[in-house]
Amino acid sequence: MKKISIIFILPDLETGGAERIVTTIANHLDRERFESKIMLLRKEGGYLDFLKDDVEIIDLKIQRIRNSLIPILKEIKKRKPDIVFSGFGEVNAYLAVFIKMFPKTKFIARETNVVSQHVTRKEIKFFYKFYNNYHKIICQSDDMRDDLIENFKIKKEKIIKINNPVDFDFISEKLENALKPETFSDDFKNVVAIGNLSQRKGFDNLLKVFSHLKNEKIKLHILGNGKDAELLHQMKLDLHLENVIFHGQQKNPYPFLKFADLFVLSSRYEGFPNVLLEAGACGTYALSNNCKGGITEIIEPKINGEISHIENHQEFAEKISEVLKENHDKDRIRHSIKLRFSKEIILEKYEKLLNSF
Repeated sequence: MKKISIIFILPDLETGGAERIVTTIANHLDRERFESKIMLLRKEGGYLDFLKDDVEIIDLKIQRIRNSLIPILKEIKKRKPDIVFSGFGEVNAYLAVFIKMFPKTKFIARETNVVSQHVTRKEIKFFYKFYNNYHKIICQSDDMRDDLIENFKIKKEKIIKINNPVDFDFISEKLENALKPETFSDDFKNVVAIGNLSQRKGFDNLLKVFSHLKNEKIKLHILGNGKDAELLHQMKLDLHLENVIFHGQQKNPYPFLKFADLFVLSSRYEGFPNVLLEAGACGTYALSNNCKGGITEIIEPKINGEISHIENHQEFAEKISEVLKENHDKDRIRHSIKLRFSKEIILEKYEKLLNSF
């Protein structure tokens, strides 16, 4: 039986959500049926270390997305894959215009965010006029699907909802012999937040929340890098937040999640936040801002987490204090995530989609 050849397209394999998902899919697709390649604009990123040896990397050696379109089209023409799976919003948008050049190839776009909130530049929004050229568009949440239908006139039959998978085996491997981070104090409650230090992730609101918790024995540990790092560090100083620690990007964030007393998601919007799933996979209770992006599909109130409004800084601070006084069943939290989002369940949905063409 001829194998189905698939090319996944990403800018790089830095340790972000889309990169983690594509790595998981490419690593675990049935080798008897599928042949996977990953086309990268630049061969960089932490997930390169976790990619299986039989997944070929196509390195375009390009730094800017806007310069990538012609090299991508040339590679598709040269390699003639059965399926092109584009996993990054801006590349998805550009590629949509040229899909009809390849009548024998099926094109799938995997969206990563609620598009109307994430895409603000008019020149990129223009390309979404061609989004119905895709054979299928994967959304991870109802919020993403509804946004594409209502704001971009995407045909309902083009959209398929597949949640993000959690690789429990991978997380267990990363937690083998894991020790509590040195900055975690036994006489403090330790709250963890993870994400790119950008406006979207709402860490400015989270620092304002912690300005109401100065007298509590609570430490906030923020993991991640980003363009707003300097601004957020200055906010910490201005607000005199001695119990807030910036750790930068961590190659292995899972010990922080495992030993945390609480995980907080402060985002203004999401797609379907992997880190919220991974916190649950580590058995850690979560408190999330009530934002768009599948939060209500992940959080089972009083089981694996709760939802509040972070814009009300005082109320969110009180909620943190309240949750930290409670006991939460780690096994029940893990079971809540595993039952719905384990990689075995989600990969079965991807394989069904890829076999449908």
